[in-house]
Amino acid sequence: MNPADEAEKLRATGGPASGRSIIGETTEAVHKFLLEGYKLTDSPPRIEEELKFIPKDREEILYIYMYRVAQNQNLMNQKRLRQAPVFVKDDPEKGGEVYYHRPPVLLDLFYLISVHSKFRSDAERLLGWVLLRLNEATHLIYRPRRFLLPDGREVDSLGRTYDAKNFEGQRTNSEGEIEEDDGLFIEKVSLALVDDLTVGDAINLFTLHEAPYRPFLTYRARVALDGPLYKSSSGATIRLPRLERASPPSDGQGDSPNGRKRTGSGPPPTIRTPPGPKPYMLRKNADADNESED
Repeated sequence: MNPADEAEKLRATGGPASGRSIIGETTEAVHKFLLEGYKLTDSPPRIEEELKFIPKDREEILYIYMYRVAQNQNLMNQKRLRQAPVFVKDDPEKGGEVYYHRPPVLLDLFYLISVHSKFRSDAERLLGWVLLRLNEATHLIYRPRRFLLPDGREVDSLGRTYDAKNFEGQRTNSEGEIEEDDGLFIEKVSLALVDDLTVGDAINLFTLHEAPYRPFLTYRARVALDGPLYKSSSGATIRLPRLERASPPSDGQGDSPNGRKRTGSGPPPTIRTPPGPKPYMLRKNADADNESED
């Protein structure tokens, strides 16, 4: 089949984008992580996403505003289709389904976090707590990666039905990483404190939103944005002619399979298995009779 026709056929069997909601989920994870860890007073601060929001006199506010999205230039991949790390085997008597996708888009999400309180000292206290709390967020999101199949099903990389509740409370090692079966792809969203805005840029940003200037922090969250999966009927077929072993003459000498002269007596060398991992969905034609098969 023509490569262009094959690519068009794959696009026709594509499904929804698997990572379409990861940016919003990252913002929600920042909110949740801060609220769950707040223990300074009985009532947690209010979280706002609009910088121009005017609080009441004694109301403490955490402003969380995503102001920039950028593609990671150091981790860019080619856009060609390649096999996706998901294996679905609905029928045990048949081979599993093969899916292709383009490499995920690696993005950096930049957040401005600012605080407000009636007194400057209280705002600075809250800002210090935010620094310590977010320093603990080594992995803002840590869960098995979710894939959306073309038929709408949500699965993990092992083909199991995806349900976030099923992954809560499962075994973890001393570093907090999930202990699971081999082949399970984990989605990790990291968070880091960065110096991304100058004071002048921050003043312009607050002025643009008609908000007073407040002390602020900037954080970078790194995410992988997965696109749609494309279903393929089977794996790739590699056609290799089999090398026929030459029959050794009566004197024990002859030609080796590669055509070189073999000298001396003794049994012919055995065919060795190539090193490396076991091929997945690889078919090889053993003789010329199968050349006409597709």
